[in-house]
Amino acid sequence: MIIEIKETKDVKQNDILEIYQANQWSSAEKPDELFNALLNSHSFITAWHNKRLVGLGNALTDGHLVVYYPHLIVHPDYHGKGIGKQILNKFQEKYGSFHQQILVADGKAVDFYEKCGFERAGETQSMWIYQGQDHL
Repeated sequence: MIIEIKETKDVKQNDILEIYQANQWSSAEKPDELFNALLNSHSFITAWHNKRLVGLGNALTDGHLVVYYPHLIVHPDYHGKGIGKQILNKFQEKYGSFHQQILVADGKAVDFYEKCGFERAGETQSMWIYQGQDHL
């Protein structure tokens, strides 16, 4: 299977929503906000199988020292095929020299990110005001 990884904002809202809904992410309940947030990110990486969007990730950054990865999501039909790792590799090409790369992970994602070189931030605890119900 050939997956094309690219930085592009040429993507349809419905394609994005399909992935979020399939993964039961609550941000799919705010489709316009989700779409605009992703397209207005500093970087937006997409993964394509033929003409189907199968994964994506975005990055927010100050452009020099710190980058935050809010979303990395792959369609469940494509889990376990290395797509998430390929998206992270694309981000490393751009942000690998930054002083700090940050993300929030829970559940099965923790093991995935540790395999990709991320480590727990000492005694740091993630904190948020969250309007979804998918991370309880």
